[in-house]
Amino acid sequence: MAGRKPMKIVIIGGGTAGWSAAAAIARLLPGIAEVRVIESADIGIVGVGEATLPHVRQFVQQLGIDEAAFMRATHATFKLGIDFRDFGRIGDSYIHPFGTFGRELAQVPFHHFWLESQKTGPRSDIGDFSLAVQAARAGRFQTPRDDDLSLGSSYGYAYQFDASLFGPFMREFSLAHGAQRTEGRVVEARQDPASGDIVSVLLESGESFAADLFIDCSGFRSLLLGETLQEAWEDWSHWLPCDRAIAMPTASPPGEIEPFTRATALEAGWAWRIPLQHRVGNGYVYASAFLDDETAAQSLRRTAQGAALAEPRLLRFRAGRRRQSWVGNVVAIGLASGFLEPLESTSIYLAHMAIMRLIELFPLGGIDPADRAEFNRLVDMEYDRIRDFLILHYHATTRSDSPFWDHVRTMTVPDSLSGKIEMWKRSGRIEKYGEGLFFEPSWIAVYLGQNVVPDGWDPRAALPEPDALAQALGRLRHEIGTLVQAMPGHKAFLRAEAQRLADAA
Repeated sequence: MAGRKPMKIVIIGGGTAGWSAAAAIARLLPGIAEVRVIESADIGIVGVGEATLPHVRQFVQQLGIDEAAFMRATHATFKLGIDFRDFGRIGDSYIHPFGTFGRELAQVPFHHFWLESQKTGPRSDIGDFSLAVQAARAGRFQTPRDDDLSLGSSYGYAYQFDASLFGPFMREFSLAHGAQRTEGRVVEARQDPASGDIVSVLLESGESFAADLFIDCSGFRSLLLGETLQEAWEDWSHWLPCDRAIAMPTASPPGEIEPFTRATALEAGWAWRIPLQHRVGNGYVYASAFLDDETAAQSLRRTAQGAALAEPRLLRFRAGRRRQSWVGNVVAIGLASGFLEPLESTSIYLAHMAIMRLIELFPLGGIDPADRAEFNRLVDMEYDRIRDFLILHYHATTRSDSPFWDHVRTMTVPDSLSGKIEMWKRSGRIEKYGEGLFFEPSWIAVYLGQNVVPDGWDPRAALPEPDALAQALGRLRHEIGTLVQAMPGHKAFLRAEAQRLADAA
């Protein structure tokens, strides 16, 4: 690398996506890339992304950020999963855990044995056999054990944090690692007449910035990829009709802080509840074709617990993605690339995934079309799989109490999802893949939590005697209960971590 000039990168837009990209490139590619972020203080942060997936931990760790310091700066809490209520039927609830169910035996996944046990033994909830589910229900938390053979390592965790503080935290980290910031609003992108590539961007102030690679983090506007390069938008609103959200923070209640996010199905969508250290985030994600904004706001005020700390805020969006996220010398990350509603807290994951893919395929000697094609393939795969998983939550319902639920229950779903559902119903099997998001336990949680029970399963699960199987499940449930009881409460663990950070200072 000696003697090679660093590649010039200009990022349009700050916020979570822009400053995460700047932080990763500045930290992981020092001397290889020069990063400048152009952002306007007049453009507020878009998003309701206060809840995350376990992958954000990997992102934070790869950048060498101390977890406790990060959590203190963003008022974060720990998250063991998502509590879904009233999705399959009104009155039902289940937790999608960040962890496994039970233990595999003789290469037969645990859920096959559990399904067999429901034929011959006492009825149970598959969540009884998940350490993450039981700890979440008990309001307890501790970090997983390092021993892969231990039941105490069978779960992961994510964060719930103040989205308005995450971007500024990453900005300070980026600047400390050599990234540069320019305040201003981009008014024009200038293209090379021959190649169509972006040559430079012009600011309202008259300043102009050239770069080898431009990263579009301009939000839904998609200034470079959408407006300038006119990359087509693939609309998925016919499958994911929710297109608005009303968000409102409330005061934290007394007592334990729940180590999970809650999603409660309502008349025309669902409401979220995200407990942070200093407040609770609430919102109603809904389809404007089935509900007007004022009624949605009234519903949120009525159902949110605790005193309101601000007036409800309206957000508009649409589900879908650009057909390509990397075109020419422009890579779109975050909302500029696509958007899938926050039902499974995937927005920040999608931004971080794209950032790390870009770093893996970084164009050191110039942009290679093969690398660009591979980036687009990987990003498309992630969006498509997450899309199908989100659709499942709506489609796998027996609710018919409102026009919205009638619509999502009876709509035609993508072939990629219908094939997965049919395989599950026939054999209790989950499609296996080595890359991407939402592996076997996630699909099992939603299928069984929403009463989609298969007609058959692995015949090897019937080999143990019914009494022996029931006793083994009883021992496993007891072992999980013992581990959960040994955990501290979530709030106590947060206090201990804060004290550890203070002692180390």
